[in-house]
Amino acid sequence: MKKQNKTIVLHACCAICSGYPVSFLQEAGYQVVVYFYNPNIYPAGEYRKRIEAERTLCEALNAELVEAEYEPDEFYIAAKGLENEPEKGARCDKCFELRLRKTAEFAKKSGIEEFTTSIVISPHKNFDRLTRIGQKIADEYGLKYQAIDFKKKDGFLKTNRISRELGLYRQNYCGCEFSIRN
Repeated sequence: MKKQNKTIVLHACCAICSGYPVSFLQEAGYQVVVYFYNPNIYPAGEYRKRIEAERTLCEALNAELVEAEYEPDEFYIAAKGLENEPEKGARCDKCFELRLRKTAEFAKKSGIEEFTTSIVISPHKNFDRLTRIGQKIADEYGLKYQAIDFKKKDGFLKTNRISRELGLYRQNYCGCEFSIRN
């Protein structure tokens, strides 16, 4: 998958999860634009910790960081009626869709043809479900969703090593107020 001088947008859910994906994509020849859109993160203080860690990571890996507006109301609209769903349920799918759709909109507006997400590196997230969501959105926008399972080849261990080496903030829940209880 060596791409020379190609640009890709990587939706970053957090610095810990995006460390290895950024380096993997760079090694594959991509110029990586890290797009941080996470209106699900609760509370606002947690959001600030996570974006600061993402800034530190992107500086260390020499990757461009684009911080989208923090719009928690958008998440609550998407999650309405699904507040009591279990983690990994329908609420999560709506959240993934919201974040990947915003990423696709950014890519399209920026003239970048490919996007992907760091969410898939988590052993708690389903690669196939995220791929279906990403592909559906890519088709709607005329883009290419790169379905890369960053967990493979010890990706989760590698991303954790990167985060430890950089001393990045490590959260203990996915992000939304509903995931805190799980």
